[in-house]
Amino acid sequence: MIVRRAVRVTALALPVFAAAASVGGCSGDVNPLKAAMVGAGSGIKPVETPDFVAQSRKGDATYLPVGESAPRRPIRARNSAGQSTLQAELEGARNRNEAKGRAAEGAAKDAAKGLTPNPVE
Repeated sequence: MIVRRAVRVTALALPVFAAAASVGGCSGDVNPLKAAMVGAGSGIKPVETPDFVAQSRKGDATYLPVGESAPRRPIRARNSAGQSTLQAELEGARNRNEAKGRAAEGAAKDAAKGLTPNPVE
């Protein structure tokens, strides 16, 4: 009876321990095996952050928790002059892209002159 209970407790605890060990093994900051190896002198030594990285980071950097959306920023509507400017820029870009397409098509036709298609056997 006592043996059965010990086997049952072991059978329940083993998968839980294995899952915890495998998840903890993936984390670099909570890995007891890594800490033991580094302490013994045979593990990977921690590398200090280069100066340019440390200087480029904000000291008060806060990160959003997983699953939360970023706070919305107010959206400014364009005035009529801004809309006209944007429309002109987009139309100019479209015209340039169409001209490039026509030029590429013409170059392909010029390159294909004198070529004969291979007969399909």
